[in-house]
Amino acid sequence: QVQLVESGGGLVQPGSSLRLSCAASGFAFSEQRMSWVRVAPGKGLELVATINLDSTFTGYIDSVKGRFTISRDNAKNMLYLQMNTLETQDTAVYYCTRGAFGLWGQGTQVTVSS
Repeated sequence: QVQLVESGGGLVQPGSSLRLSCAASGFAFSEQRMSWVRVAPGKGLELVATINLDSTFTGYIDSVKGRFTISRDNAKNMLYLQMNTLETQDTAVYYCTRGAFGLWGQGTQVTVSS
């Protein structure tokens, strides 16, 4: 079954860290660019971070640069997003996506609140 399954979200205080994980199955993970996208209440969709096939390129939106790190383990078919120094504006549902956003996971909620 072709799918992406995210995990690792939760409720944390500002300044905290979280690590999101995405388990991919049913397709050649190592042959796909992968990304993390988020959707916040009242806001549009944001492409948070992207990574190429062999991890030689990563890209981030300005608001998370220096705080978030995207990574992947092709041997385990896993995608990760390490989020440090979380801010209230990072509150959103985070989705793992494949390629040109043709496949999405179910999402994981991240809530940053004091």
